[in-house]
Amino acid sequence: MPIHYEQQGRTARITIDRPEAMNALDPDHNDALTVAFARFRDDDDAWIAIVTGAGDRAFSAGADLKALIPARAESVRAGKGIGTTFAGITRGFTSWKPIIAAVNGYAVGGGLELALACDLRVAAEHARFGLPEVKWGIIPGAGGTQRLPRAVPLAKAMELLLTGELIDAQEALRIGLVNRVVPLADLLPTAQALADQILQRGPLAVRAAKRAALEGLEGTLDEGLALETRLSEELLLTEDSAEGMRAFAEKRPARFQAR
Repeated sequence: MPIHYEQQGRTARITIDRPEAMNALDPDHNDALTVAFARFRDDDDAWIAIVTGAGDRAFSAGADLKALIPARAESVRAGKGIGTTFAGITRGFTSWKPIIAAVNGYAVGGGLELALACDLRVAAEHARFGLPEVKWGIIPGAGGTQRLPRAVPLAKAMELLLTGELIDAQEALRIGLVNRVVPLADLLPTAQALADQILQRGPLAVRAAKRAALEGLEGTLDEGLALETRLSEELLLTEDSAEGMRAFAEKRPARFQAR
């Protein structure tokens, strides 16, 4: 099954390898990607993940309209609901370890929803982004209507959702949809450099920061501040926190162990 999972040091790299179909996900590839993300989530030795697509045309064109969408429509008609999560992390997935999307081309439909479910996004210069579902009489069903308005200004999110039109990488950068835009040859090295920078930080602190930010968005400010306080208190009791303080005092890099 061409969903590749490789680990180099603390970094897991997940690649959708279906370039002949613009890295669109049919049921089998969707299931395999779900397994890959679960593997990352459950592996204590993997501290960060980079997800990308094979080739230079597409990160992912989303759901395979000839296979996955009809299967889900049949499931709905049978009264079974829309079925399992799309792309492994867009729904029903929790991991506080960071995930970086390296967008090597088109990220449209479910492909953009996959990228939105990641924490950071690095894009190649030729990448294009959009949620064209309304053109086909459906709506984004893997978090696009919820994550996009949380990621970019509401007016821009509504334009993308209601027109179904695409934007280029520079526009995506301008509105804050991506963190970096680089030449294709620099895409994976840039994503890895970003991962390496994060890997130098306290892993438990990185996970707590991600959790505080994302869970905090779902509640009131006071609830978010209470969560921040609780996570801060928990971190102060960890070995990593003690090591961080020692490293600061001794003017040396910290040696974190995620403990």
